[in-house]
Amino acid sequence: MIEQKKIAVFGGGSWATAIVKMLSENMDTIGWYMRNEQAIEHIKENEHNPNYLQSAELNAEQLDLSNDINYTVENYDVLIFAIPSAFLTSELKKLTSSLEGKIIFSAIKGIVPETGLIIGEHFNREYNIPLENIGVITGPCHAEEVAMERLSYLTIACKDEMKAKFIEKSIQSWYIKTKISDDIIGTEYAAMLKNIYAVAAGIAHGLGYGDNFQAVLMSNAIREMKSFIKKVHKMKRNINNSAYLGDLLVTGYSLFSRNRQFGNMVGKGYTVKSAQMEMSMIAEGYYATKSAFKMKEENGANTPIIDTVYNILYANKNPKKEFQKLTDKLD
Repeated sequence: MIEQKKIAVFGGGSWATAIVKMLSENMDTIGWYMRNEQAIEHIKENEHNPNYLQSAELNAEQLDLSNDINYTVENYDVLIFAIPSAFLTSELKKLTSSLEGKIIFSAIKGIVPETGLIIGEHFNREYNIPLENIGVITGPCHAEEVAMERLSYLTIACKDEMKAKFIEKSIQSWYIKTKISDDIIGTEYAAMLKNIYAVAAGIAHGLGYGDNFQAVLMSNAIREMKSFIKKVHKMKRNINNSAYLGDLLVTGYSLFSRNRQFGNMVGKGYTVKSAQMEMSMIAEGYYATKSAFKMKEENGANTPIIDTVYNILYANKNPKKEFQKLTDKLD
């Protein structure tokens, strides 16, 4: 029975903490794997994550905390991964326990750098997890607002509707509303792409472009996203739904957006490396840009915004000059 499955979260960052908080509204016990043993001891004693979302109150009695990934995999059935994509491969290399029979939900809004795959495809191809045992948890939703219990909306995507509904029931509360989708691939690509567009929005802000340009940039970004996703996974979807457009807007405009913050620093003249060192959190859009650029060359998508971000981050082109070129390609 799916209702009797036990859920564990993997990751020690802000989004992992937010998911644990959401689950704690409905579940007696939540498995939680994180690498940092000091953070684990702090949570047990003080009931909040010392490094991320410190305002989020956690009930330590509900949490089965461990820094042993194999323990958590062995003892839980539904595994929600919220580890930054850049570190996912190194964490999974620690596995000696089998993932066979496990249900995997990705809350990672990025792409695996080593394989160039979105998270669901990575688990399917590299670990032989059946597609019906893979799902996605996506926004629009910032972890910081979950911590403050502000009304937020999530989309749960899975081929198996029963599994999606199980996750939905496990995380929804008076401040979390949810929606079910069967577009696993599209929602995950959207979650990856919106981070690139948020980097673009940040660069534009850092360069001094105003709200008028940002509106044009975002309207072009959603059309570019639609074209890109259609090339990689053609199916009927409404790109204006919150899982696509909503997630793009909140990531592109919010002051909580780490990708926008990263882009803003680059636009203000920081080098990519110095901007990354300045930030305490991972900007997924940096890694996603390289993979998205490679994919668009393979599938022939027209992506002037992705191209511009790629030229700035990876080809060391001048941000001001690249955005001047981009302005002539937008409408």
